[in-house]
Amino acid sequence: MLLHVDPTDARPLHEQLAAELRRAIRTRDLAAGDRLPTAKELGEALGLNANTVLRALRALRDEGLLEFRRGRGIRVSALSPGDAEVAELVRQLVEVGERNGYRREELAHMIEEFG
Repeated sequence: MLLHVDPTDARPLHEQLAAELRRAIRTRDLAAGDRLPTAKELGEALGLNANTVLRALRALRDEGLLEFRRGRGIRVSALSPGDAEVAELVRQLVEVGERNGYRREELAHMIEEFG
């Protein structure tokens, strides 16, 4: 698994890492059930603080892409790559919607209207 973050990129490092992990899941470089290195190990490999790595991992957990299991580490969930892509688009929709003053209920209503 080859991950890359660019300190000169305008995006926060945790967002870059989350995007790299999403890509790895989508391209099946990371498959369902695969165990990820610890946040400390990932941070050392990428030159990032462990808290920055944890922030990215928690975002992916909240999207359903990763599972945190005490004593078993962090694993890729059983979502398909298509699910991961849709989850990323939904995350972006919510982010843009909230930035423009939309509540999540309003976004859900808009999605229903398009369906």
